[in-house]
Amino acid sequence: MINNLIDFYLKSHPVTLGVLALLSVYFIMMNWVFLYRYFSLTSWLWRENGSLESLLLGASSVSEQSFLNHFIKASSHISKSIFDLGMLAATKEATKGLAILSVFASTSPFIGLFGTVVSILGTFSHIGQTTGAMSVIAMGVSDALIATASGIFVAIFAYTYHQILKRKSFEVISFIQMQSDAILSRKED
Repeated sequence: MINNLIDFYLKSHPVTLGVLALLSVYFIMMNWVFLYRYFSLTSWLWRENGSLESLLLGASSVSEQSFLNHFIKASSHISKSIFDLGMLAATKEATKGLAILSVFASTSPFIGLFGTVVSILGTFSHIGQTTGAMSVIAMGVSDALIATASGIFVAIFAYTYHQILKRKSFEVISFIQMQSDAILSRKED
């Protein structure tokens, strides 16, 4: 196994190795962003769900832990515009990290493809210099396709993580919107 990795490293084009290194950085960053945001959104969702349940059971205001509590405390007058401002702030907070996952999902296949193309060009430049041209092509193409496979691998996870966090963000915003509507409807009565 180690000999195969060393052999791959020695025979691969430097651009392919650079592409694989960049995709590795993408993968590490993407997993960190996902795990951090997933657990923070899950915790936030749990707090907002508890606050909504207490409102629906007759509480007069949101709980101390609710995101809307900051806006209610800061304002002397509760209005729809205050809650709209709270919704915008909550949306901004809930969707942090989605942009980077979207960028990783859309660019990693192209980065992998770039590594593949450069490696294949390097392989074709060596055909005339060696004997057994078919084995050189086969080995070069198989090594080059690792970059494409790596790019697609990273993109699949980035897109999946993006969709999971997008759904969690939507749920958090929905709970905050429901709390806002519940408070405003009580105010009108």
